Amino acid sequence: MTAMARPRGVSELRLPGLDPVLSIAVLLLIGFGIVMVASASLHLAGPDGGAMRFVGRHILALVIGLVAAVLVFLTPSDWWHKSSTALYFVGLGLLALVFVPGLGREANGALRWIAAGPLSLQTSEFMKIFVVLYMAGYLVRRQIEVAHTLWGFVKPIILLIIACALLMLQPDFGTTAVLLMTAFGMLFLGGAPLWQFAVLLSLAIGALMALVWVSPYRLERVTTFLNPWEHAQDAGYQLAQALIAFGRGEWTGVGLGNGIQKQFYLPEAHTDFVMAVIGEEFGLVGTLLVIGMFALIVWRAYAIGTRAERRGDRYAAYVAYGLGLWLGMQAFINIGVNVGLLPTKGLTLPFVSYGSNSLIVCCITVAMLLRICHENRSADGGKEGQWQRV
Repeated sequence: MTAMARPRGVSELRLPGLDPVLSIAVLLLIGFGIVMVASASLHLAGPDGGAMRFVGRHILALVIGLVAAVLVFLTPSDWWHKSSTALYFVGLGLLALVFVPGLGREANGALRWIAAGPLSLQTSEFMKIFVVLYMAGYLVRRQIEVAHTLWGFVKPIILLIIACALLMLQPDFGTTAVLLMTAFGMLFLGGAPLWQFAVLLSLAIGALMALVWVSPYRLERVTTFLNPWEHAQDAGYQLAQALIAFGRGEWTGVGLGNGIQKQFYLPEAHTDFVMAVIGEEFGLVGTLLVIGMFALIVWRAYAIGTRAERRGDRYAAYVAYGLGLWLGMQAFINIGVNVGLLPTKGLTLPFVSYGSNSLIVCCITVAMLLRICHENRSADGGKEGQWQRV
């Protein structure tokens, strides 16, 4: 039987120009996120909205994110390359705007949002993408300098320090840590010598530790994280309640909607600590499945980047590596905080947590990865590799 006459099996089904594994993993996380935001927030209904007000806002953010994702997917990666430096400075400007009286909006002691009518723009979320785009462009332009001179390694860090300083003034320690780790990871992948990478990483860790030491509330978070049960009624209350939620979930959980900890015991259950709700209602099995979805996303990001590098588009490759590194790092930190492996940080779980700006930025990130995948396939004449088959 010829190839023309051969029946199409399941192994030959394709999503044209897209990565099916990445797309399915993201869609599963987004759909699961809507369910978990509803489960974790129904009891928070107040006089200004119905029981589904948080879900409604979450879905509105998803719609905005999907529209933005389509526009980004239609934009060639060459445009990102040409605009990467300008976008970075736009991001710095947005970070500075939060300090303008009348524009900046404060919540829970943090000045991180810009008032935009009924919505609030959290500029630090968009800075994550801008840092990846800028670092990718720098590594393409200065790869030899980065690999062979200390100055080439240090130059991009100077601009990164400016962004981190603006973030720490808000303050936003969690995003600062994520940006630093993402940038350092990209420099390492870009060929920076190991000794330079180790020295700079040590300096960064030392600086972050100093910031913790001189800030009473950050120091309290660290000491509480080391022994949350000793502070279970004050500073360690949130972590203690999260650990209780995981303990109640055991292997398969208590069932969707049947969790107890989210009902006024666990603060921020629908945002930073949604993973604890998942652990209680779906147990270890559900927790591992969510972790598995993030592992698939990071794997596909690096596979897409590797293919872009093989076809000679190093900028697209570094963007894919950087985005995969950032998503994986933020998911790791959020889950680590929920299970008590890391001190408490105000970082959302990508695609899952309630948070309009975070969800929009995550949709844009996936669109960038799918755009690079599309360009990979176009460069190969429309042929898809074995890993792209369903």
